[in-house]
Amino acid sequence: MILNKLTYPDAKYFSSLMEDYLVEKDVLRNLYHRFPRLESFQDQIKEKQVEFNLKPKARHILVQSLLNQYSELNSAQDSLNNINLLKDEKTFTITTGHQLNLFTQPLYFIYKIISVINLCKQLKVAYPSYNFVPVYWMATEDHDFEEIQYFKFHGKKVVWNKEAKGGVGRLNTNGLKDVLKIFKSQLGSSINAQEIVELFQTAYIEHDNLANATRFLAHQLFGSDGLVIIDGDDRELKRLMLPHFKDELLHQTSYHQVSNSIQQWPVDYKVQVSPREINLFYLKDDLRERIVFENNQFKVLETEISFSEKEVLTELEQFPERFSPNVIMRPLYQETILPNLCYIGGGGEMAYWLELKQYFNSQDITFPILLMRNSALIMSNKEYDKIQKLDLEIKDLFLKDYQLEEKLTRQLSEIEIDFSTQKEHLKNQFKELYIIAQQTDHSFFGAVAAQERKQIKGLEHLEKRLLKAQKRKLKDYLERASTVQQHLFPNSSLQERQENFSSLYVEYGANLIKILRDNLDPLDFRFSVIILDS
Repeated sequence: MILNKLTYPDAKYFSSLMEDYLVEKDVLRNLYHRFPRLESFQDQIKEKQVEFNLKPKARHILVQSLLNQYSELNSAQDSLNNINLLKDEKTFTITTGHQLNLFTQPLYFIYKIISVINLCKQLKVAYPSYNFVPVYWMATEDHDFEEIQYFKFHGKKVVWNKEAKGGVGRLNTNGLKDVLKIFKSQLGSSINAQEIVELFQTAYIEHDNLANATRFLAHQLFGSDGLVIIDGDDRELKRLMLPHFKDELLHQTSYHQVSNSIQQWPVDYKVQVSPREINLFYLKDDLRERIVFENNQFKVLETEISFSEKEVLTELEQFPERFSPNVIMRPLYQETILPNLCYIGGGGEMAYWLELKQYFNSQDITFPILLMRNSALIMSNKEYDKIQKLDLEIKDLFLKDYQLEEKLTRQLSEIEIDFSTQKEHLKNQFKELYIIAQQTDHSFFGAVAAQERKQIKGLEHLEKRLLKAQKRKLKDYLERASTVQQHLFPNSSLQERQENFSSLYVEYGANLIKILRDNLDPLDFRFSVIILDS
């Protein structure tokens, strides 16, 4: 195995906001609480400990809810040990979250989980008197089924066709036998393929809803690491959020606080999400719709359901599970019920979390340390050999396809495809004409300038023609380079955003997870390129 590291600017697929966050650019300093370095966790631990000591029932409720959620999951001893550790005021969590994508979908799901597991291990070494529990928050209340109903195996979509409404965690798993049949026909008959079939079978065919199936799947992959998987669609956990939900309904605090943060947002960066006036949904089976306040009534959009202020507060008190936070409030929910120190997510997630610090302050909830998940490109040594034979650097593959083609053409061409010398010579010749032009009328000066522009453009046109001609001459070589790039960057995107872990598992088996666990460092802010033996 060979491990290479690239800076995120060299990797080119990440926003300027994230690149600047990782180098602690001053303009972003007010948007986060503590930067993710090992020594930052000492103060984070103390602050979160004080906060959680003020709500002594929270740990008990959290543990009981988790034990209930794990009641039907066998052989979960490492996770159960960690759940019971959460009773101790010296135990804290490191959390990531993800949608309930079919079969985990993007490869970076694996990187997220490994990031929280590895950070917990590093923290235990640095702070041995405390315990650190890795947590995966399942986004069971999301209702956008189209985003999660498929995964990609070697670039081909495997789709679960189903009518779906409401929170996806409650969806039954009907129809997934047909999905498995299609998937199985693409896998082949190797031992690794058989393991994948068995994993899909036991997760999705032998569980009755998507939340239970996803919990089982994540547990099978990471249960031995003590990963704790939490479902926020839980009555007792929602009860811990009653003061914040009530505040949201009556005062729309999140809207005001986040809107104020956006008004002060640094001009060089895009705002990731904008708040609603009320950032709550109403949730029941087959229903998750926004709550709005109109004409002195709290209405549930797309339904006939409405409440007066008194009625909605009664509903909240009696049925807290029916109130579901959106993307603005979900982070607060997580940090309210967990003794959490750090949230690990992708660049898009980090961007919207950075909008929330002021809102957290208004709710007296400690804002977590924000850490961008590990990113990686995995290739075989055969692919790496091809790259070397093409005289490419690994970072060249991260260029856009047309940029890679042009770079290689200029690099390989026996003719210099750069007319800078000729352009400079031409400009020197025109300097003498400008001296003459200054001695006559303005129209002649303009004619000289126009002629100079024309001839410079002519050289630029010839340079492009020469580049195009050399591309034709080097066509076979460029096509080989393009083939390698397209395989490693499907749809001109990062592998981790397109492929499912099964595409690599079939090749490398369970050892894939171990290799990633051993080589990804959550506090190393670089992009990993991992070259594996075929």
